[in-house]
Amino acid sequence: MSKYNILTLKNGLRIIHLPSDSQVVYCGIAVKVGTRHERTDISISEEGLAHFCEHLSFKGTERRTSVQIINSIEGLGGELNAFTNKEDTVFYCAIQAKHMKKAVDVLCDIVFHSTYPQNEVEKEREVVCDEIESYEDSPAELIFDEIENILFEGHPLGHNILGTSEQVRQYTSEDARRFTARYYRPDNCVFFASGNVNFKRLATWLRASCKDNTHISERSENLEILEKPENQPERLLIRHRGTHQAHVIIGSRAYAADDKRRWALYLLNNILGGPGLNSRLNLSLRERNGLVYSVESSMVCYGDTGCWCTYFGCDPHDVKRCCRLVRRELDRLIKNPLSTSQLLKAKQQLQGQLAIASDSREQFALDFAKNFLHQGKERDLSDIMQHIDSLTSQDLQQVAREIFDPEQITTLIYE
Repeated sequence: MSKYNILTLKNGLRIIHLPSDSQVVYCGIAVKVGTRHERTDISISEEGLAHFCEHLSFKGTERRTSVQIINSIEGLGGELNAFTNKEDTVFYCAIQAKHMKKAVDVLCDIVFHSTYPQNEVEKEREVVCDEIESYEDSPAELIFDEIENILFEGHPLGHNILGTSEQVRQYTSEDARRFTARYYRPDNCVFFASGNVNFKRLATWLRASCKDNTHISERSENLEILEKPENQPERLLIRHRGTHQAHVIIGSRAYAADDKRRWALYLLNNILGGPGLNSRLNLSLRERNGLVYSVESSMVCYGDTGCWCTYFGCDPHDVKRCCRLVRRELDRLIKNPLSTSQLLKAKQQLQGQLAIASDSREQFALDFAKNFLHQGKERDLSDIMQHIDSLTSQDLQQVAREIFDPEQITTLIYE
């Protein structure tokens, strides 16, 4: 039987609750809207609007001012936060279980009853523009966005989540209301909670807090997954940014969230450049050759596609040598299947990392919320472990041939 409590209200809001004895509850509302849902086929492009609406949702509702929103949770010792991704926006908090009713009311108020007053729009757009300018001064972060923009050229998935200052300064209160009316709806959301909460009471509180949103919207056409890009990006791009250090990212398109091959890539990614100091790229570039301070690889899976990349920063004179070393490690995984002992050790390491990471209740709550929002499934750690256990050396080698093929790789260099 499932260890989660699950219910769908008449208005379409899905609820998922992971019971525990903890008196600290991690809860929130995950909305199925992100950068990829921003329209570009209208007079004013919506690039960056999903993130901007996330900010504005804290600036006043029908019942609360922005200061009252902050104090409603922070005044109880809790924490209230939010973030926007390419495919979802999440509002969440950590609070004592005895204050859970208040948390439900505040979260629903923010998501479903924000008013987006124009005076707050004018103030917050400058805050977001400062965030954009600060981000543009950080090449180690900016390069990740640009590689996705290259890999998904012409597609909203490639857009920077923050948008541009010029775009943000155009948005009005009406733009925010139009955008959130499309997507900030109970039938497009999941309420998630982890902690010592009576599930029947939780459902009752949510029915009361969402009482003005009792009908499922007929605008489901706005939620259709967009067609994935098919064009092949350039294989080498150099940007002259005048940075003291060279920043290099090497990546390719990868697998969707429901593609079984993603598990093999997940393990390969950890072998190559995961958090362990024994990752192949760390041993090669740092430990053996002293060329970088850090090197990492990462992967992300979206609804219909994904991407994999590895990043490092180095002295500009060492870029070619570092790229050759990375290519050598990729070729090793393409040409040489892992031995039985190598595969076992790689699996043990990844499974151990996952077990430790799952001990962070806040992150685990965010993970199972996202899984339930997009796939309608609970996040079962034992199921993930089984997927990893089932992988063979041949599985990994086949995926390495597909993803690490030199013809599929794009290299972006900031110098």
